[in-house]
Amino acid sequence: MAKSAYNNKVHTGTKVSPFKANSGQDPRMGFEMRKKRKYEGVEKFAEKMKNVQEEAKAALQKAQKDMKRYADRERGEVEEYRISDLVLLSTKDLKYQMVRR
Repeated sequence: MAKSAYNNKVHTGTKVSPFKANSGQDPRMGFEMRKKRKYEGVEKFAEKMKNVQEEAKAALQKAQKDMKRYADRERGEVEEYRISDLVLLSTKDLKYQMVRR
């Protein structure tokens, strides 16, 4: 605590605290609010990230459309069955085999 108090006290000779003299900023004590500043680099980074996300989203949508088109091309026409249609049924995957049939 003594070291912290010493490093945070403004000295008369330098007019700044030793902490500020070494780091260029006042230490955060945990209870004061951060000062709001406008940084150019942050805005550029945010814009760049937004562009990257938009490009990735567009690429995913294109890939989704391509996969659907390929799947639809490979898929054949589906027969539609109505009630009372006669169909053949394979029993090889049925759990219980039919007896004497």
